[in-house]
Amino acid sequence: MACVVVTGAGGGIGRVVAIAFARRGFDVALWGRTEATLCETAASVMSTGVRASVCAVDVSVELEVLRATAVTTADIGVPSVVVNNAGVAGRKALIENTDESDWDAILATNLKGVFLVTRGWLGAMRAQGRGRFITIASISATLGSPGLAAYCASKWGAVGFTRSLAEELRGSGLQALSVLPGSVDTPMAKIGGFAPRMSPEEVSKVVIFASLDAPDAMTGSALECFG
Repeated sequence: MACVVVTGAGGGIGRVVAIAFARRGFDVALWGRTEATLCETAASVMSTGVRASVCAVDVSVELEVLRATAVTTADIGVPSVVVNNAGVAGRKALIENTDESDWDAILATNLKGVFLVTRGWLGAMRAQGRGRFITIASISATLGSPGLAAYCASKWGAVGFTRSLAEELRGSGLQALSVLPGSVDTPMAKIGGFAPRMSPEEVSKVVIFASLDAPDAMTGSALECFG
């Protein structure tokens, strides 16, 4: 049976995306920092009749990503889709009031994490000759927001990384796309201060399309959904 990896699967968009894949018949590897919330997602995934693999992991730490990759491979195999969804927003602050540690933490999860997770699976997925990498970015990858410079920079970077990945994957049978939601009804929306305009379920439909139904020719695309 085909399988998928979803990072940040303990709640919000990640949880809903994981369940949506399960309903399409995919076994799902659930990655995130908190095992308890991942297990809650796993219960919903397994209720559809597929398998769930739970792995507590900080995607910004190379050794943890390598360990999670090995655990997932042993549990359910090499994925045909990897959804890089894990993300943080941090506290809202003007640039002159942003601590270096806050900047580093946001870039580590939102950008370095996408790199580490992608790199961790590239060899095995190239060997399969078919698959997709989906990056959950943000509409903030196309604009600037006062007080959210680190978050915006990380999401601009994530889209640039995904487009570069798409070019490197040409001819391999693999594709890479990014999804750029606007304000979604999740706890993270409260940090940005923008009223939610869509639900995680609506975003999940775009993610499923990008992962399974979009033509290969859309590789490198950044799919915006404003709500």
